[in-house]
Amino acid sequence: MLGKLTSDQIDNLLHSETIGRLGCHGGETTYIVPISYAFKHGSIYIHTIEGLKIELMRENPNIAFEVDRIRDMNNWQSVVIIGIYKELEGQEADEAIQILTRRFMPFNTSETVPSKYGMEKIHLDARSKATSVVFKIEVLEKSGRYEKS
Repeated sequence: MLGKLTSDQIDNLLHSETIGRLGCHGGETTYIVPISYAFKHGSIYIHTIEGLKIELMRENPNIAFEVDRIRDMNNWQSVVIIGIYKELEGQEADEAIQILTRRFMPFNTSETVPSKYGMEKIHLDARSKATSVVFKIEVLEKSGRYEKS
């Protein structure tokens, strides 16, 4: 059976998963990249380092974000978000780091989110601060589909 997810089901999926796919476009380049995230207050929060995705989103803040939960080909859920990239600084960035830290501390994490020190260490570390970017995706539209056997 195919169907549409309700708003609550969409939010539950976004809260329960930690990896999504970020789609952005600028100039002649379209780019899709998997990225870790936290969902809170109706927004997607992300911490990363500067690179192509940040360059493209600074040029064009209109993005797409997609999250899946796939058990098998007959049992899956998928959410697509259309939103706006908003780079965070100061108190907003600090609050976002706290949201991300609380979300990821239970996990073994990556070089950009080390579990030994937490994300505050990265955000405050002078060596990485120059390339560290904290942003949120303000959700404009969200939709979800599922298949269940």
